Amino acid sequence: AQENHLESALIHSVIKAESNGDPNAISRAGDKGLMQLADSTSTDLGVANPFDPRANVFGGAKYLRTLINRFKGDLRLALAAYNAGPATVDKHGGVPPFQETHDYIDRVTTYLRETSFGESGPLK
Repeated sequence: AQENHLESALIHSVIKAESNGDPNAISRAGDKGLMQLADSTSTDLGVANPFDPRANVFGGAKYLRTLINRFKGDLRLALAAYNAGPATVDKHGGVPPFQETHDYIDRVTTYLRETSFGESGPLK
């Protein structure tokens, strides 16, 4: 979290929403590990073993930071892109009209609200 200038509460919230803390989780789409990295994302981020919790969280945090930067600090858009892909967010000009994506954003932001993360908020 620190290396990517993110609050740990945000990383924990994404992990809870993605895998509920299971480092061996595999989604129906084949995403893997705590932060549910797609194989192509793992490759792009240099994550050799997505089931290695340290590597997975490091890669997922780096990817999340990239999305936050791409969407100019808009956490909702970054979370939508984490869930549905940045090209899908671009295509729809915002959060795509997918119930799964809306539910995902709501889950992560609810977990964030439930977590005490200090005055700085989820982003540093």
